[in-house]
Amino acid sequence: MFVTLLHDSNGQLRRPLAVCLQLARAFREWYLRPSTREQRGLKLLREWLSREQLAQYDAHRYFEVIGCHTGKRYRIYHGNGANVIELDDSARAKTGWCFVPCDHLVAGDVMLAQKIALETDEQSALAAANNFTPR
Repeated sequence: MFVTLLHDSNGQLRRPLAVCLQLARAFREWYLRPSTREQRGLKLLREWLSREQLAQYDAHRYFEVIGCHTGKRYRIYHGNGANVIELDDSARAKTGWCFVPCDHLVAGDVMLAQKIALETDEQSALAAANNFTPR
């Protein structure tokens, strides 16, 4: 009976179903589209990355920075926390670091803050950070 109603010649059920489908598609597009805040955060991050860092980020969704005090290499992965990994001399994960700004920020802004902190005041950043064993 339901199938018969869908194919009814007057189209009474067909129209509401088409509208529902159209609304569902519009909601899906809206939901999956990055917010303006996200876009602005990533744009600002990209403006601050060196050419090498930008190439890394575009290829792998992470970039590497050198700590200003120790010369250690850190890999900052896309994310809002627990996304900084200290690398050993063979570029293997050694120690994970979790430090983020106090306010709720989008990922691009958090990663930029982490980059600036490690490149300008590594010791203070790590003193405030929690460390963890990376997987």
